[in-house]
Amino acid sequence: MRTATTIEGSGGPSWAETVDFAVEAEKIGLDICWVAEAWGSDAPSTLGYLAACTNRMLLGSGVIQLGTRTPVAVAQAAMSLAHMTEGRFLLGLGPSGPQVVEGLHGVPFARPLTRMRETVEIVRSVFAGDKVAYSGEAFAIPLPDGEGRPMRVSMPSVEVPVYLASMSPKMLELTGQVADGWLGTSFVPEGSQAYFAHLDAGLAASGRTRADLDVCQGAEVYFVDDQEELTAYVGERKKELAFSLGGMGSGRTNFYNNAYSRQGWAEVAAEVRERWQAGDRDGAAGLVTDEMVLATTLIGTEDMVRERLRVWQDVGVTTVRMYPSGATIADRLDTLGRAIELVREVG
Repeated sequence: MRTATTIEGSGGPSWAETVDFAVEAEKIGLDICWVAEAWGSDAPSTLGYLAACTNRMLLGSGVIQLGTRTPVAVAQAAMSLAHMTEGRFLLGLGPSGPQVVEGLHGVPFARPLTRMRETVEIVRSVFAGDKVAYSGEAFAIPLPDGEGRPMRVSMPSVEVPVYLASMSPKMLELTGQVADGWLGTSFVPEGSQAYFAHLDAGLAASGRTRADLDVCQGAEVYFVDDQEELTAYVGERKKELAFSLGGMGSGRTNFYNNAYSRQGWAEVAAEVRERWQAGDRDGAAGLVTDEMVLATTLIGTEDMVRERLRVWQDVGVTTVRMYPSGATIADRLDTLGRAIELVREVG
């Protein structure tokens, strides 16, 4: 399994510390550093800076959100980064959700599956150096009946692996059909068929197998010394999971809540969202169980984390995307370094 992490340009105490973390992570052996956007800093700016500060590890957008740029603008950014990094760039795309796309960017969230499929088709056409001429349900390039004519981007063609961040069944199936990799989250190995059944259906439809898809799965990693410390730490993480289940998205659309529901926690997930939306944040966190936290993370003693990594490998994870916790950058790097060694040990 390869190792990865995710950072945000606006996610640390300072920009300098964020860069230091990424640079030091490369030195201790990290394979991939993904850069998130969410509702913070944009990913391409951070990736361009990191391209000049790193030499070996892959850099990826994790993720560029549909609706925030046109497909050709996405392709231009990806091609620029691919050339800057001399082939070390991975393009990660995600549909985001209505709260960010509509609430922040003022762009309709409708038809995310169609927009994702067409965006991937368009960006790959741009990567290949083709003149852009596309007529789809969501995009028409050039605009019909306008003055524009098909054009090509004036950069050398380049191959860029495309990863999709997907959680819903249809988007997972599309990932299997068209993507080079899957950026997953809220993943329970014991319930992995809730994801893999749809990914595999997409792979089969395109004549591919699981070996053709990088399964890049993410989880928080943190090491404890004993059961008492584990109990206390898990208790704190229940608040964050309650936010994901109740506050990530709108009252009607929450892909994290749906993912936990499909993996065996439908009743609890619904109650957590109801309480969170009603403003009872403590009550929502109180409904989250220890199992819900531990099943989707790499939290525990070194032996516990090692065993969970073996489980992840056995179900088909090929890249472990780790979010190391710690009070300082030094603490986070120490945690990340220990985790990288465990991944290498597992194989």
